[in-house]
Amino acid sequence: MELNTLCAFGKQFVRGISTTACACGKRNFRKFPIYNKRGTKAFKAKQAKNPHPDVPIHTYGVRSIGYKKGSAFMKIDELVPEIIVPDLTGFKLKPYVSYRAIDIVQPPLTPEELFGAVYVKKITEDFKKGKLGPDNQSLEPSAEERLTAEEAREKVSSIRSDIV
Repeated sequence: MELNTLCAFGKQFVRGISTTACACGKRNFRKFPIYNKRGTKAFKAKQAKNPHPDVPIHTYGVRSIGYKKGSAFMKIDELVPEIIVPDLTGFKLKPYVSYRAIDIVQPPLTPEELFGAVYVKKITEDFKKGKLGPDNQSLEPSAEERLTAEEAREKVSSIRSDIV
């Protein structure tokens, strides 16, 4: 602190220079948020009875299950979280998959592979047993072979809607 002294007409003026701002006992509490657990016991008691609008009540990300009407809290049953857990009694799969499990990469089926997986076995059996007609149609068709194109499309769309 440096003091400069001036004398004028018998009076002495002293000027002080300070590098810090004068706070005069006041603090800017907007810079220092005081949430639920911070502050004195008296402050917490005052906040519990009559909360100050500038000091928010911090919920730590938890959603409210109601609203405050005057001094009473109104609970809304629809806002209470309900955890729905399926009954897994008799469930045979284990809940854990090891990170050492081998990744299985399989390309999507082509139409030729799908035809081979579904129809080739039946066609070769019919050919060996001589159960093919003059236009190479099966004389004893299976349920899948009897379907028309429209029925097959409906069956596939119903399977897809069950999956989705």
